[in-house]
Amino acid sequence: MKKYINLLPVAVLLLFAGCSEFIEPSIENRTIDVLAPANRLETTNYQQTFWWNPMSDALFYRLQVVSPKFDSVSKLILDTLITKEKFMYTLDPGKYEWRVRGENGSSASNYTTRSLEIFPSSLKEQSVQLTVPSGAGYFSKPDIRFEWLKLFGAAVYRLQVDNNNFLDENNMTLNVTTDNLGFLQTLTREGTYQFRVRAENSTENSKWSTIGNFTYDATGPERVVLSTPLNKQTVSRPVRLTWNKIADAERYEISVYQSDEQTPYSKSYPQILTSTEHVFDAGNVGETIAWRVRAFDKAGNAGAYSEIRSFTLQ
Repeated sequence: MKKYINLLPVAVLLLFAGCSEFIEPSIENRTIDVLAPANRLETTNYQQTFWWNPMSDALFYRLQVVSPKFDSVSKLILDTLITKEKFMYTLDPGKYEWRVRGENGSSASNYTTRSLEIFPSSLKEQSVQLTVPSGAGYFSKPDIRFEWLKLFGAAVYRLQVDNNNFLDENNMTLNVTTDNLGFLQTLTREGTYQFRVRAENSTENSKWSTIGNFTYDATGPERVVLSTPLNKQTVSRPVRLTWNKIADAERYEISVYQSDEQTPYSKSYPQILTSTEHVFDAGNVGETIAWRVRAFDKAGNAGAYSEIRSFTLQ
């Protein structure tokens, strides 16, 4: 008599083992470990940094701030989703509660809730928080928008923009006051700029904000020079297409065409690359293929196309 082994339980186990790496871990019963501000903090600092320890398996964090408390909300200040474990925000004097939780695609942790009270203080002890431009941005258009957060006690805001690190305050690109929380400036010269903001009223000024930086660049990179293969060369697959490196290029666009030098060879082209080479491994013996490359800089400016070359597969 033949004996049959029931393999179903084994198959089920193997299936679950194979899929375990694709199952997102639940963070439902976990709690965020908050570092700052301390619970029940009383302070005269309007600018606060909300900070907590990272939670494993959390893809982002939901931070909420209300006034005065979550069980008696009169004002929702913040409800934001962020990927980092720190978030800076400028608040008015008042009583607040804030909370944070971790989230991923399928679950969310418990909220950790803390309270905070901010008392009125001299404007000169505070500083303005910049929001736009953020980071060391690159811009290809001359119209630059500057924005910042409201600072309690401010009547106007002074915006300064310079390309010489504010060494000569009598000769800056821009030195203007506004009662708005933003200002649009049109630049006339390319270059790297610094900007800062402070709050002012009739009796005192705040500290300057941190100094922001950005670059206005409206000029495209140099023209790419193709290296190999030589024009109209006969080559074997795969074909290594190479070109020179451009100093201010962040990426390159390669276009590969059919023999008419106009029709894209396939839906794969054009392609964006960060290297100075591309391996072409398609086509048939005797087929003629054309290609060209251009560079893009950090501001998104496109350089001129290289010459167009062709090669024939052997």
